[in-house]
Amino acid sequence: MNSISTRVRTKRTEASLGAEREHFDKKQLSSISKAINTTETPVKEKHARRIILGTHREKGAFTFWSYALGFPLASSSILSWKFCHVLHKVLRDGHRNVLQDCMRHHSSIVEIGRLWANLHDRYGQLVSLYTKLLCTKMEFHTKYSDIPPNLEVSDEVLERAAGTDINNVFQLTVEVFDYMDTELRLAETVLRQLNTSIAISTLTSGQCRLSPLIQVVQDCSHLYHFTVKLLFKLHACLPADTLQGHRDRFHDQFHSLKTFFNRARDMMYFKRLIQIPKLPDSPPNFLHAASLAKHVKPVVVIPEDDEPEQPDDDDDDPEPLIDVSSASASMVEAQPQQVDIFDQAFGPPNGGFDDRDLQIESLKRDLELLRAELERVKAEAQRYITQLKSQINSLEAELEEQRAQKQRALVENEQLRMELEAVRRRNSEHESLEATFFEAEKRSQATEQRYNKLKEKHTELVASHAELLRRSADTVKMLSATQQTQEEVERTKQQLTFEIDRIKQESDMKLEEQKFEMEKLRRELEEKMAEIMRIKSTLQTSEKTTEQVNSSMTALQAEKERLMRSMSEKEAELSSLRQSAQLQQTSLQQEREKSSRELGELQGKLQDKTSQEEQLKQKLLAEQFALLQGTVTEAENIIQDAVAKIDDPLHIRCTSSPDYLISRAEAALGSVDKVKRGHADYLSNMGDAGSLVRALTQFSHLAADTIVNGSATAHMAPTDHADRLTENCRGCATESLQFLKDLKSKISLQRADPASVRVIIQRILHLGQELRPKGMDVRQDELGDLVEKEMASTSAAIEEAVRRIDEMMNQARKDTSGIKLEVNERILNSCTDLMKAIRMLIIASTDLQKEIVDGGKGAATIQEFYAKNSRWTEGLISAAKAVGWGATEMVESADKVVLHTGKYEELIVCSHEIAASTAQLVAASKVKADRSSKRLTVLQQASRRVNEMAANVVASTRTGQENLEEKDTMDFSGMSLIRLKKEEMESQVKVLELESHLENERVRLGELRKKHYELAGVPLEQVSEGNGDSFSLPHSANMSPKHTKPAIMRKPNLAQKPNLPPKSLYK
Repeated sequence: MNSISTRVRTKRTEASLGAEREHFDKKQLSSISKAINTTETPVKEKHARRIILGTHREKGAFTFWSYALGFPLASSSILSWKFCHVLHKVLRDGHRNVLQDCMRHHSSIVEIGRLWANLHDRYGQLVSLYTKLLCTKMEFHTKYSDIPPNLEVSDEVLERAAGTDINNVFQLTVEVFDYMDTELRLAETVLRQLNTSIAISTLTSGQCRLSPLIQVVQDCSHLYHFTVKLLFKLHACLPADTLQGHRDRFHDQFHSLKTFFNRARDMMYFKRLIQIPKLPDSPPNFLHAASLAKHVKPVVVIPEDDEPEQPDDDDDDPEPLIDVSSASASMVEAQPQQVDIFDQAFGPPNGGFDDRDLQIESLKRDLELLRAELERVKAEAQRYITQLKSQINSLEAELEEQRAQKQRALVENEQLRMELEAVRRRNSEHESLEATFFEAEKRSQATEQRYNKLKEKHTELVASHAELLRRSADTVKMLSATQQTQEEVERTKQQLTFEIDRIKQESDMKLEEQKFEMEKLRRELEEKMAEIMRIKSTLQTSEKTTEQVNSSMTALQAEKERLMRSMSEKEAELSSLRQSAQLQQTSLQQEREKSSRELGELQGKLQDKTSQEEQLKQKLLAEQFALLQGTVTEAENIIQDAVAKIDDPLHIRCTSSPDYLISRAEAALGSVDKVKRGHADYLSNMGDAGSLVRALTQFSHLAADTIVNGSATAHMAPTDHADRLTENCRGCATESLQFLKDLKSKISLQRADPASVRVIIQRILHLGQELRPKGMDVRQDELGDLVEKEMASTSAAIEEAVRRIDEMMNQARKDTSGIKLEVNERILNSCTDLMKAIRMLIIASTDLQKEIVDGGKGAATIQEFYAKNSRWTEGLISAAKAVGWGATEMVESADKVVLHTGKYEELIVCSHEIAASTAQLVAASKVKADRSSKRLTVLQQASRRVNEMAANVVASTRTGQENLEEKDTMDFSGMSLIRLKKEEMESQVKVLELESHLENERVRLGELRKKHYELAGVPLEQVSEGNGDSFSLPHSANMSPKHTKPAIMRKPNLAQKPNLPPKSLYK
């Protein structure tokens, strides 16, 4: 009895544990599916908390990964983003064994990141960065197991993880830097997308992106503290120069982290969820060890959520926060006594324990599990449907975005062109600055030359001053000599005065002594008076000399004063010149210093300009390569679209002609050559991708046209040709896409070669030439020679016809006479004029054809031009043959008419045939002629001349026929009324017979023409085909420039009943 009760108790305990496990799995599935979904809303904290408590309960993340692996992460970027967020929370706050469970799925996380990195999706870019962050986090904490994923460790644990080896400390610092870079890169990208999408933190779309940044803020605060501690430790052991790179990297991360914290602190979303610490204004000074004491560890505070959780509709039961297994076990242990007492008193139910109850319970549980599984499958199917719809919407949005990006690329291309023009203008300004620098150098040289001249002038002034001093000494000497001369003159004057006084005294004495001897001494007195006069004159002369000496002394004194003044002026000028020279030397020195400074500034600006130009050149190269990539991508889309049309069911009904396919293939071959030249030009100058871009654009469209028209031509071709043509079209697309793929990578850009594309297009061209209808058994390369031969043979036939007509004229003059000779001469003369007009037409047509060939062949030969326009060439050949044959037939008919063995109607018909053939030749020549060509005007005049001559032949033939026919005189005088009535009826019967015969002949003529058209290979409903410029319908009057037939080619009116005058009863 006790064993039975023990077994029942054990089974019920197992059932209770199974129910608890089932309840736990159900709650975990519910929380995971509600936390990770495609709705653009942030992950609710209660769901993430239940998932984290689940990891602590089962001591790992097995249940989380078992459900997470079932999510279609590759189909929705929002789903992948929320998965990464939940995984980040689980790694930080989950059980310590979560890290090992997550490392088992490391490759799956990497694959998800690679997938979304290659897709153009906003959330996809974030998912790529988040997966890199998670992988870096798992690898770091796996390597350094002492540091938990939430990074909450003491400084002693960090010291123990770093160790004592400085190399390990250095490596740990680098890995912490990498760890911080991934965190900051994710944060910067999220904030940049918020600015781009103009989202605010109060919207669910913005909160969905911002919610993972809470964990990023928590990680970054600890990583910042680790970095500061490790860098101070490194600076204590290593020289500062070795750690310069570490300091620069830390400064960049410090400014980025500070910017991130400041921006996040200003957002309303974070204010109620997290308290973000403030970083210092400047980074720590690692070169000063005492700065470590000033470092304060940033602490992130998560405020307690006082608001009660709002339970979901299908989640009313709260998650148990404690392990209830022990309580359940104690309850189970407390219950056995009651069960046993009950069993002892009343016995087991139904006489014993029934195993079927357990089976029923297990089946019920299985049924419930299956129903839950069914509901989950339905929900998952609905979720897949929703995801596909959202993916469709996202793809449409991406398409619009691509179009907008294309427009932006065009705008950026225009901006780059404007920037290039600005660079060129700056280069011109730089050249002007160089010219200014050269002018400054020239001014400096000129200043130096002026300084040298001033120095020479100063030397000359010093020499002049010395010369003036010498001249002044000479002047002083001259002045002293003049003074001596003046003193001598004074002495002479005094002597003369003394002598005069003496002579007066002597005269007075002699006058007193010889007073009485006046008469005797009178003559002596006169002599004495004369002598006195002479002495007076001498005295006057001496006085004049004295005056002259005085004036000379005065002039010399003035000259001396003037020289003294000049000397003082020169000395003042010399001093001023010395001062001016000193000032000039000072200003020259200052100008030299200024020039040297300007030269240094110009050299610095030149270096800046050179570096800017180099940067712009690199930017231009990058932009040109990006433009090339965009063009290549667009070309790939065009060719892929053309390939898709091959298998499109709607394209099966499309057809094309071989001629059009050949024209497209030849154009494609030309574009391949342009692409090759553009590729070579781009490799030689990678700053200009214009020629390659234009060539690729033309090549993609022409290659796509060749593929599409090749497929359309294959729909009308025989099976073998159709298969080969379709296969070559696909091969053309494959080789073109491979060539474009080589152009997309810089590694394979050098070896990209369109030779394989050329080979495939040449095969398509060859197949198109094989499928062309063979109107003549002549090879294409012989068409040009055949045209010339036919035109030459036609000219020869015309000349032969003229010669034979001359012979017939001479023979008719010998054999006939009178009216017959006159008629024959008139007919033969008109035939001769017609032949001459035809010969002029042939010459004009030949000249026009030469002009057409010279204007349209380009670099090709004449044979290649005729081969390219084969249908038009065949029309020319047919028209030329028709003209030659008509001339020969006309000569034969004229010979028969002259010899009276033929009919005049044959000659008239031949005239009509020649007119029609020449009209065909004119129309065939006019198809490709220039409307303003003078030779075309000459050809049209020759055509009108031929029509006039043909009308003359018809007129002369009919006139001759009327003159030669013998008309019976209609004499009805002897007939009675009954006889006349009978004759009238017989005439009407004959008229009706002739009309019936005429109608039958017209029908026969129509059938003959129809058969002629069939043999010529032209459908009745059209007279031209191909590109619209071929002409191959012979003998058709509709090919004349006018829509109405010439007068000579119209059908004659039906014979009407003759209008006879009434018979006179009285004749």
